[in-house]
Amino acid sequence: MPRTRRRLTPYLLLLPGTAWLVLFFAVPMGYMLVMSLQQGSLSEGYHLTWNWGIYPDIAVKYGNLFLRSVSFALATTVLTLAIGYPMAYTIAFYGGRLKNALLLVVIMPFFVSFVIRTLNWRMVLSDNGLVFGTLKDAGLLDQSFRFLATPASVIFGLTYNFLPFMVLPLFVALEKIDRRMIEAAADLYASRAQAFWRITFQLSLPGVVAGSLLTFIPAVGDFINADIIGARSPDVAMIGNVIQRLFLNSNDFPAAAALGFVLVAGTMLLVGVYTRIVGTDRLTS
Repeated sequence: MPRTRRRLTPYLLLLPGTAWLVLFFAVPMGYMLVMSLQQGSLSEGYHLTWNWGIYPDIAVKYGNLFLRSVSFALATTVLTLAIGYPMAYTIAFYGGRLKNALLLVVIMPFFVSFVIRTLNWRMVLSDNGLVFGTLKDAGLLDQSFRFLATPASVIFGLTYNFLPFMVLPLFVALEKIDRRMIEAAADLYASRAQAFWRITFQLSLPGVVAGSLLTFIPAVGDFINADIIGARSPDVAMIGNVIQRLFLNSNDFPAAAALGFVLVAGTMLLVGVYTRIVGTDRLTS
């Protein structure tokens, strides 16, 4: 009996998480797949007709939006890594007694609604707002300059909103590094750049991988930033905006479900390829 319990214990511990994933991920994914294969209207009702042709149709019609969403998410991931790594490094290695206070500053934006924060940035970055209005009045920018409703503005909003998702995993990984290994590298005549690249960065890769996933996955499906900072411009619309409008405005549930299913499945595929390339051990090292 004790041996049997030891064998069953890991599976019993996995049971709550597995049940959660099945109930709130696998079941909704299956429901979206079934809904996407239906035909009909909201007034007449939808009926399952196994309409697989909807997937080639949405690939042709919305393929550019999928590519735009992935490119925006990739740019956001790179920018958050470039900004977040120095932040996490400074807090982990030089924060001292202020570590907790600095981490609080990082997560403090989470105390305010995602939508409210994005709306505030729209007011700040508007054509005649605090930033660009001042620069225009000073003659440093042309009066026709516009930042809102551009790809750069949407990527800026995504980077700001998802930066903590990158900083926190990086901090945890950097905090775990044994400082004596860096000292040993210096004793072996490694330069500071070599010690950083061969020791610090390599040992922080679990944080890089985890932060990249935590940033890319929500960014690729985001619709708030493109809707608010992008000013609903079709030139910066992401696939999340289309799904929202198809569900809420057009009531085209099959097309919206098909787009949602492709988005989630495609994101899972990209994440699987990424983790396969970098190695899943990077997540647990």
